[in-house]
Amino acid sequence: MGEASRMAEALQYAAQVHARQRIKGGDRPYLAHVLGVASITMYYGGNEDEAIGALLHDALEDADDSAPVRETIRERFGEAVLRIVEECTDTEEHPKPAWRERKERHLAAMRHAGESTLLVYAADKLQNARAILQDLRVKENDLWDRFNGGKAGTFWYYRAMIDLFRERGVNVELVDEIVRTVNAAELLAYSVARPQ
Repeated sequence: MGEASRMAEALQYAAQVHARQRIKGGDRPYLAHVLGVASITMYYGGNEDEAIGALLHDALEDADDSAPVRETIRERFGEAVLRIVEECTDTEEHPKPAWRERKERHLAAMRHAGESTLLVYAADKLQNARAILQDLRVKENDLWDRFNGGKAGTFWYYRAMIDLFRERGVNVELVDEIVRTVNAAELLAYSVARPQ
């Protein structure tokens, strides 16, 4: 199967997995998020498996039953893609454990994640940080209710991930862009006088 057809198949499968989902706090289809992560992954040098992993990075976490999703990813896209998806997944438990506990556990696991996973996960963090920054410009601070960690927890998690990405030597330009975006979001989130 050629690169274009594998990517098309992965996009179709991502659309199927996330068909009924919307991005938190809005009515935009969740597919917009995974497309953004795949785009960032490719922009920063990601290969075909990494781009496909980016399209599917939330598939296990968001599935009602992750077993058939795991097998489908393995059979259709291979072990390298499945590893990215598994390592990006912070939990498959339903209901999910407490937010802080889940994030601390995932941070510890990410210290041993593969380079491909770290690239995709960094792309995910940049996509999410950009969305937060955009929402802050439009909705001001009303958006924090949709985040389990709230404002302080969200920024703690981003700073911890940035430290991890730096320790593990993730693409410097990508990490620098995450830092710039998180800095801008944090400044806006905590500013008293809002720009007009």
